[in-house]
Amino acid sequence: MVDSYPRQQARTRRFSLGAPRTFTVSPDGDRVLFLRSGSGSDAVTALYALDTRDGSERLVVDPAQLGVGDAGPEPAEERARRERRRELAEGIVAYSADRDVRRVAFAVGGRCYVAEVDEGRAVALDVAGPVFDPRIDPTGARVAYVADRSLRMVDLAGGADTEIVVAADDDPEVTWGQAEFVAAEEMGRDRGFWWAPDGASLLVARVDVHPVATWWIAEPAQPQLPPRPQRYPAAGSADAEVTLHHIVPGQRPREVVWDRAAFPYLVAVEWSAAGPPMLVVERRDHREVRVLQIEMEGTADQGSPPVEAGGVATRVLVITTDPDWVDVPAGLPAWLADGRLLWAADAANTTRLSAGGELITPVGLQVRAVVAVGEDVVFTASSVPEVVVVWRWSPGGGLRAYTADGVATAVGAGPTMVITTRDLDRPRAEFVALRADGASRVIRSDAEEPLVEPHVRLLSVGDRQLRAGVVLPRGHEPGQSLPVIMSPYGGPGAQMVLAARSAWLEAQWLADQGFAVVVVDGRGTPGRGPSWARAVKGDLAGPVLEDQVDALHAVADAIGDLDLNRVGIKGWSFGGYLAALAVLRRPDVFHAAVAGAPVTHWQFYDTYYTERFLDHPETSPESYARSSLLGDAAGLRRPLLLVHGMADDNVVVAHSLQLSQRLFEAGRPHRFLPLSGVTHVASGEDIAQHLLELQVDFLRNALG
Repeated sequence: MVDSYPRQQARTRRFSLGAPRTFTVSPDGDRVLFLRSGSGSDAVTALYALDTRDGSERLVVDPAQLGVGDAGPEPAEERARRERRRELAEGIVAYSADRDVRRVAFAVGGRCYVAEVDEGRAVALDVAGPVFDPRIDPTGARVAYVADRSLRMVDLAGGADTEIVVAADDDPEVTWGQAEFVAAEEMGRDRGFWWAPDGASLLVARVDVHPVATWWIAEPAQPQLPPRPQRYPAAGSADAEVTLHHIVPGQRPREVVWDRAAFPYLVAVEWSAAGPPMLVVERRDHREVRVLQIEMEGTADQGSPPVEAGGVATRVLVITTDPDWVDVPAGLPAWLADGRLLWAADAANTTRLSAGGELITPVGLQVRAVVAVGEDVVFTASSVPEVVVVWRWSPGGGLRAYTADGVATAVGAGPTMVITTRDLDRPRAEFVALRADGASRVIRSDAEEPLVEPHVRLLSVGDRQLRAGVVLPRGHEPGQSLPVIMSPYGGPGAQMVLAARSAWLEAQWLADQGFAVVVVDGRGTPGRGPSWARAVKGDLAGPVLEDQVDALHAVADAIGDLDLNRVGIKGWSFGGYLAALAVLRRPDVFHAAVAGAPVTHWQFYDTYYTERFLDHPETSPESYARSSLLGDAAGLRRPLLLVHGMADDNVVVAHSLQLSQRLFEAGRPHRFLPLSGVTHVASGEDIAQHLLELQVDFLRNALG
């Protein structure tokens, strides 16, 4: 088969295969562990080590040598974790390392392995399985893992494989050591247990899903299979009950006590050698977040909830409130080496870092995430939204930027940092280990060179200085009129207009099919400060659609050659919602749409995400009504293609089915493509290739 860009994009999993990832830096900075597959089309990732002293790399564990073909299928919990993380690779896709980064634990095919990094030797542990989320303790002596809803532990010195939670529940709706659905999908917390720094005990989440409604994910293409139950907390309904417990192996769990009635969401847990364990809890309405310190000994401060015998008290360290919602940048809270608490605050319309209550980042520098904390703090932040810079703050030296242009992130706050950079000059990311002595070591990437070379023009347009990217066909001659494809995500939590060439590969291929491609980040998207993000409060439809329309007209005025009588729009997930919204409410502007996996009625989406923006449906029904697509179905008069994976357990296929039913009942022609066996990520090679080609064909025909 002759390679094409759609085939290459699908085969390389969007060019992620062959690129190094998941870095761990040793405390002395001399070694870096990472994962990488053997080539840009090899989906099986292996574990590697880099010696930063001389730049040499070596293979530590090759999953092909583990006999993984004899192992059973991945457990359901692991498949769910990969879906939540949008994991596209196979083999060793996650691992945990001990404090000195000399011993690691990982799971493949439901079996647990431990590897000695120096020896390059991995052994399978004789433990109960299938194994999910094995984590080695910081001392490297024991491994804890989840099996059959319970947390278990094995002593690597020859001890027995034992159940840690002595009082484990027999109830199939109760799990220990796993993250609940909204934590993994929306909070960014995909784990459910944490080792103490000394390896002697753990903090473990207990999740009870009895209150959560059961939805059913069916596979109509295989009628012999029963539907799969999915506990799904839709907006306005009950969430899982989550508690946290301190466990010393062999002893009964001690519940960590806080006001769970007022703060039901367990957002984060932090336990490092730098200070006492902490947790972040949140009100269901998202307007208040608290950082609590866990008091392993002694009593809580005045005003804390009463602690029954055997419980573990907490005391409040920080209270953060906001009239709309509170955002917590990833990587927080954390203890600095000098004992101060690192947290975030919104001040002067800027998300800023604070150390011990003192603001340490300036106005205008929007903190994105904290990536490492030690004596110094390494974080990413933006002065302009399309550029993400790696910064380092030290108590004595203040702020220093390590990158300037493009989009970057980092790992490590000690003597070595690994910096990943994507920019407009290179088609692929660059991975560099930077030592404190000034030496830098490039970590090889085997990702494929894309078949297209994107040329994007980044603009700030209109009164709101909307960020837009415009890609024209290669060889385009000024004066030639071009139909337009808008290709946004456009919603909270994701950004597409970035100063990175690799972000524009698909847009360039689309443009080369004869279109002008316009991508716009409107209100609600990250990187422009709290007020910009909160402009969608109570209305996920109006502001985002208005920004797409305003930006389209401004781009056409600035560039020319855009035929505004032939404008299509395509998107997936929130972008699919926005695409359908566009042709339903603004058919005067948008003449065709492809809506992939769209949310069509927000009361069918999960609690944590939806209620942050629209509040509870019982108290704010008008917010749900103005943001829903179902009431607009009778007004469709433009071509619309709905695409949805039948196995999607994030945006379930009922969204598209209910919109399609409303359209049919109103006599509105449309097309609906159900994808059998496909989840929220259409990752199968053939499906991903043909899905991209199908969208272009539909828009080309619809726009004439």
